Amino acid sequence: SIIRKVNKEEHMEGKTRIVNKDMLKPRHKSEHNRYEYYKYQASARGEGYQCTVSIYEIPPKKANYPYHYHTGNEEVFYIISGNGVLETPEGQSLVSAGDVIIFPANKNGAHRLTNVSATDMLVYLDCDTANDPDVVFYPKTGKVGILTENSAKFYRVNDDIDYFEGE
Repeated sequence: SIIRKVNKEEHMEGKTRIVNKDMLKPRHKSEHNRYEYYKYQASARGEGYQCTVSIYEIPPKKANYPYHYHTGNEEVFYIISGNGVLETPEGQSLVSAGDVIIFPANKNGAHRLTNVSATDMLVYLDCDTANDPDVVFYPKTGKVGILTENSAKFYRVNDDIDYFEGE
């Protein structure tokens, strides 16, 4: 039988899903001057899949997230169109359509992707493992985030307390 294309919102847990980007409603996020994106999410945590799949569009001269690394989830980016600068612990690299980037779930996988174009969107496919919770570190600002399917909490790494404090 033929598998039909579905809207991402249709309940398809545990089944093959074909989703066209045009069928997805993008989530636009622009809460900080340096960061902005449109995210088309084809699968998410908690939907019965072992990875999340999204298409990101980053506007000109913006990044979508601050420099960070995950400890629980690996990421893979496939650049669909546009040009960007990828910042990693090894320095900066130019990336463009056709590039595949693989980030391990450790400090060596730290990254930030910035669109270098003055006019064109940077578009890429993002596939992540979906381990819950995930702990994310932000080395430049000394923050740590604890992300679950339903929440995200951020703390300063230097706010260490004794294990038995308050017990």
